[in-house]
Amino acid sequence: MKICQIVDLGVIGYAEALALQKRVVAARKAAAIEDILLFCEHPHVITQGRNGKREHLLVSEHVLRQKGMEYYETSRGGDITYHGPGQIVGYPILNLSAIRRDVVWYVRTLEEGMIRETAEFGITAERVAGKTGIWVRTGNTEEKLAAIGVHISRWVTSHGFAYNVSTDLRNFDLIVPCGIADRKATSLEKLLGRRIEQKEVAARIAKHLGELFGLEMKETSRKELLEKLEHAEQAVVVSA
Repeated sequence: MKICQIVDLGVIGYAEALALQKRVVAARKAAAIEDILLFCEHPHVITQGRNGKREHLLVSEHVLRQKGMEYYETSRGGDITYHGPGQIVGYPILNLSAIRRDVVWYVRTLEEGMIRETAEFGITAERVAGKTGIWVRTGNTEEKLAAIGVHISRWVTSHGFAYNVSTDLRNFDLIVPCGIADRKATSLEKLLGRRIEQKEVAARIAKHLGELFGLEMKETSRKELLEKLEHAEQAVVVSA
């Protein structure tokens, strides 16, 4: 069974995480490292996918700055979303050539991993036709528990998913989340009515993704990852 290294980055700025992702992707394309699943939590930030519409940002960038919130346009799929404290962000950097070359299957598998994890807390999450991510039915509608936006280059994945554990949902009022005006976001703590540790949720997501992708999930440190990247990058320089 192939190994996927899980790295918990803790709280990290979006730009720094994006730069690290690019390094990991380059190393994975060169087969210099194994598959990687990065977990992190971002300070307040709004990101716009390559298919997003600027009008889905409901306030000016000046207002965002006043709120201490950053804004980035990205290469991932999807529309606009919010990341912030209380939210698990996962960046799987996988070589799909060795797993399955199927973009739709990959996105559905990310959803399935989070659906199974949510079920362990007694909550039924589901897919909604035409709306990527996972949803929880409330009354006559659905609320979004997790969003997905991915990028794939030469069958190596980047970007990923954002799962609301204890997120301040008021921040989603600054945008039209994922471009869907008539749906709200929710969080696991809101649904359960009690506090949940993010590490517990992340561990369960990793377990299910490992089972679904056929990967052996092993934890490693950020320091070890950076050492591997430096070694891989030095090898490229020497060979050049």
